[in-house]
Amino acid sequence: MEKAPSPVSMPEKTPPQDPPEASPKPYKKSFVTTLMEAATLRSPSFKEDTYFISHLKSSEKKGLQELKDKLMASVGPEGDCTMWGIPLLGGDEKADVILLKFLRARDFRVSDAFHMLEKCLAWRKEFKADNVTEEDLGFKELEGVVAYMHGYDREGHPVCYNAYGVFRDKDMYERIFGDEEKLKKFLRWRVQVLERGINLLHFKPGGINSIIQVTDLKDMPKRELRVASNQILSLFQDNYPEMVARKIFINVPWYFSVLYSMFSPFLTQRTKSKFVISREGNAAETLYKFIRPEDVPVQYGGLSRPNDLQNGPPKPASEFTVKGGEKVNIQIEGIEAGATITWDLVVGGWDLEYSAEFVPNAEGSYTIAVEKPRKMSPSEEAIHNSFTSREAGKMVLSVDNTASRRKKVAAYRYIVRKSALV
Repeated sequence: MEKAPSPVSMPEKTPPQDPPEASPKPYKKSFVTTLMEAATLRSPSFKEDTYFISHLKSSEKKGLQELKDKLMASVGPEGDCTMWGIPLLGGDEKADVILLKFLRARDFRVSDAFHMLEKCLAWRKEFKADNVTEEDLGFKELEGVVAYMHGYDREGHPVCYNAYGVFRDKDMYERIFGDEEKLKKFLRWRVQVLERGINLLHFKPGGINSIIQVTDLKDMPKRELRVASNQILSLFQDNYPEMVARKIFINVPWYFSVLYSMFSPFLTQRTKSKFVISREGNAAETLYKFIRPEDVPVQYGGLSRPNDLQNGPPKPASEFTVKGGEKVNIQIEGIEAGATITWDLVVGGWDLEYSAEFVPNAEGSYTIAVEKPRKMSPSEEAIHNSFTSREAGKMVLSVDNTASRRKKVAAYRYIVRKSALV
């Protein structure tokens, strides 16, 4: 096979495993880009608390005991006081994790934390939050679209995705938010999604005790969703303290950057450190830093399709970077005659040329164009294809970024099934 000028050829025997690199800075920064970078620079990465009692300051240990004493005095020794199935006065480490969340949400001001905890317990009882995960609320059309749990990040946190762009459709908006009762039902469904995510947490010192929130701001109708958004935000802030380790905003429009720069000074450093803001077109590059490609949904530049998780843990993908002005050839060798190879491949923000060909080992055999070169648009999802070979050879997957200066993150995986014929 004739090689393209100076391609980066990557035989499958030594796949690249380095984490994706960030895209280079634009040659000329726009006002929006400057704001985005400023927001990022002001928000150092959040480090999740371990919840080990031995790591607490003496004042924090004292605050934890005071909160327990206040709770005991309020409900009595025989009082039933549980949250997420965990007795808060049981004296075990799981209870301590929950109580510490309330204390940290109020900077260890014990009276404020106790007031917050009391209100939360009352709300959970009135809302019947402990039973909401089993209810059929009739929002099948929103599942996997508007708010849903999907996979885990690189550290093991469950990930919740949120996207409200579908509500730009007026008919959809009226069906879901048409009156007060419909809004209440939607809020209950949104709490249901969060509760299912919380059920995946360990509530254990050193364990996974919070989730990741990914919010897609593309096409989100701001004015129409103001009431629902405010109620969701209020519910979550009041009743789910320290449950989110990181909030990732993707497809962020320019005006969000301006708003963020205005309200950022009023946020605590702890809150700001949880924010990750990614402008439109950079979803894959941003998400790959926190979530492996095989766990990122295909609509955001990953390899995970809606039904994949029903078949067990996803097959790991190999990650690589396509530099500006570069063509990358991925060579999958050792394919026997009659074998079937199935592959997935994606490049974040595509806007480049992709092709696939099978190269037989035997001299005189012709290279087969499995997928002819074609331009991939920025919005296209991952390639998923199969090919059954009639003779031994190798598959070559090519991504040609020679027409662009932009560096892009990418990932691929494959499986080869040998022929069942003897």
